[in-house]
Amino acid sequence: MASLTLTFISMSLNKTLAPTGIRFSNPNSVSLSIKGTTFPSINLQSRVPRFQVTCAAKPETVEKVCNIVKKQLALSEDSSVTGESKFSALGADSLDTVEIVMGLEEEFGITVEEESAQSITTVQEAADMIDKLLETTKSA
Repeated sequence: MASLTLTFISMSLNKTLAPTGIRFSNPNSVSLSIKGTTFPSINLQSRVPRFQVTCAAKPETVEKVCNIVKKQLALSEDSSVTGESKFSALGADSLDTVEIVMGLEEEFGITVEEESAQSITTVQEAADMIDKLLETTKSA
């Protein structure tokens, strides 16, 4: 999708601004010249996705988190809660999320900093954070 966007932009710029001094030397480089002043080339680079899904947590941690989320949100046992489940999609508001984090702290014997707690939006993120905190406390 990024290459389509870049291709579209380069086609638009070539047609509309090429006479004013924009030059594409290759798909990843743009040069600009305005009224005889040449500016350094801009090299375009592929971006790493901002959010990446990682499955670093142990399966048993994910399962425990799923069970705690079900309990805190009063979901039925047959409710589908997986690592990809978002708290908001399960009906959790900000207070519910705080209660989930408190339940996780109690179950796993950890302390979650407020900043970390606010960034948790999925079961997988919670499980990953828990395993990371448990690993940190073991090595300390």
